[in-house]
Amino acid sequence: MLYHLIVFLVRAAFFFWYNIRVEGRENIPKNGNFIFASNHRSYADPVLVVICARGKFRFMAKSELFEKKAFGALIRALGAFPVERGKGDTAAIERAINTVHEGCHLLIFPEGTRSKDGRVGKGKTGVALIAAQAGADVIPVGLSFGEKLHFRSKIIVRYGKPIPAAKLAVSEGLGEREMLRSLKKNVVPPIMDGIRALVDEPPAIPMAEETSEKELN
Repeated sequence: MLYHLIVFLVRAAFFFWYNIRVEGRENIPKNGNFIFASNHRSYADPVLVVICARGKFRFMAKSELFEKKAFGALIRALGAFPVERGKGDTAAIERAINTVHEGCHLLIFPEGTRSKDGRVGKGKTGVALIAAQAGADVIPVGLSFGEKLHFRSKIIVRYGKPIPAAKLAVSEGLGEREMLRSLKKNVVPPIMDGIRALVDEPPAIPMAEETSEKELN
């Protein structure tokens, strides 16, 4: 009850502060627990995904964010739990995998870090492993907005159709090298393609060689 009250209050505050449009909410099944995989643009991303969807969420957040008392308290109330990045935090990974078996949705950011140019980057195999082992359908999410968030920024939150868990499964008994190869080939592409299809990306920056050639002409 407290969780849903907090989500209600935060939703009201965010919809007042920002100009938020939600698309594709009908793609979220009313029953079951899922993995929501989103692109990553800002610290507000997990809050946006949670308040615009339905159901209870859990998500990993880097431990440094919890050092900011007010923000740490907010994201913890919304379902965040800390992870030590770059240190092989297996406990946090196991906690993430178990989330969908404990009656909650799991929110992940496959890029592993925030995009600096607004374009969707490459997916990390570690996050893909969580998606593969959790055994839940994955719902891609696309967040689109300008360079920086400010009062009344226009934000579009799009939810795509679920990607079946069977499509993201990896064989058991694989060695580390084979596992990584399978994740890169079978798990990362469908998740990232699903996210990329929902994001309004800015135009790609021309290659330096192309720019130089135009200048010469």
